[in-house]
Amino acid sequence: MLTVGVLVRCRVLQPRARDVLSRWASPVLPLTCTTESRVRPASGVGGASGAGGWYGSLSDSAPVHLCENFLVSAHQVSGLPWWLSIAMATVSIRTCITLPLAAYQLIIIAKVEALQAEISELAKRLRYEVSVRGRERGWTDKQSRVQFQKNLRRLVSQLYVRDNCHPFKASLLVWVQLPLWVGLSLALRNLSLDRPALHDELAAGGALWFPDLTVPDSTWVLPVCLGLTNLLILEVFSLQRVEASRFQRLVLNGFRGFSVLMIPIAASVPSSMALYWFCSSLVGFSHNLLLRSPTVRRTAGLPAPRSETPYRDLLSAFISKYWR
Repeated sequence: MLTVGVLVRCRVLQPRARDVLSRWASPVLPLTCTTESRVRPASGVGGASGAGGWYGSLSDSAPVHLCENFLVSAHQVSGLPWWLSIAMATVSIRTCITLPLAAYQLIIIAKVEALQAEISELAKRLRYEVSVRGRERGWTDKQSRVQFQKNLRRLVSQLYVRDNCHPFKASLLVWVQLPLWVGLSLALRNLSLDRPALHDELAAGGALWFPDLTVPDSTWVLPVCLGLTNLLILEVFSLQRVEASRFQRLVLNGFRGFSVLMIPIAASVPSSMALYWFCSSLVGFSHNLLLRSPTVRRTAGLPAPRSETPYRDLLSAFISKYWR
């Protein structure tokens, strides 16, 4: 603020006073000019550092650049147009990385569910032992509950270690898929907007109603397809739970709202990002259906499904919920 004030005052001073000021201020003027030239680009939104802060650091991080190199290499090796190259890269990544993790998640969930009967029986015996010990030592009801919960957590943890099925392992898919999704999204954003050498290729690399991958989809077809696919995934997931708790219903409604919110977001980003999001959701939905197949589960050595006709049961549940 002081530097700007001095510069403004120098312009409005009378010539004589300006000469007097220059006799003693001239040694610091070069420093003032240098400081102004260094600070100005950082405050400009459109400059190289315009996307400063955490977003700029994230979009310029090594994992994002690695995703950029992967996409460019996939396009160069395949020789496909950019829209098809993005789709094939999405299918490859989801199939090679997230599909095995989804299968592993099914194994962990099956083991945890198989332990529920043992945990229930263990809880009954533990409650009886705590009540007997509480009467001997004069514990209050609160102290008995604390002792029961403490010992039950310890015993359940031992069961998880015994069967190597800690529930946290079931969330491994999310911890891998989310950073991967963010990295590829930012990589496509950088390729579409910040790489002049590839701008022309991406501008002509679209198809059908989105010929330019560097601009948003003005028809909103990709964003709407993305939103509908995400909603379909959520509805299929909700049909798996016969009686959902209040918290689960709140979480499900929150994801429904987020799926709707993704439609205007996808309509405001380059079409390359919207295409990737739609392909990723579509592949995820197809993998979800694939892992329901009894034949696929037996071939991959996964836990047997609850029904031998999962697709027919899913269709019946969907019809009974929305058409009756």
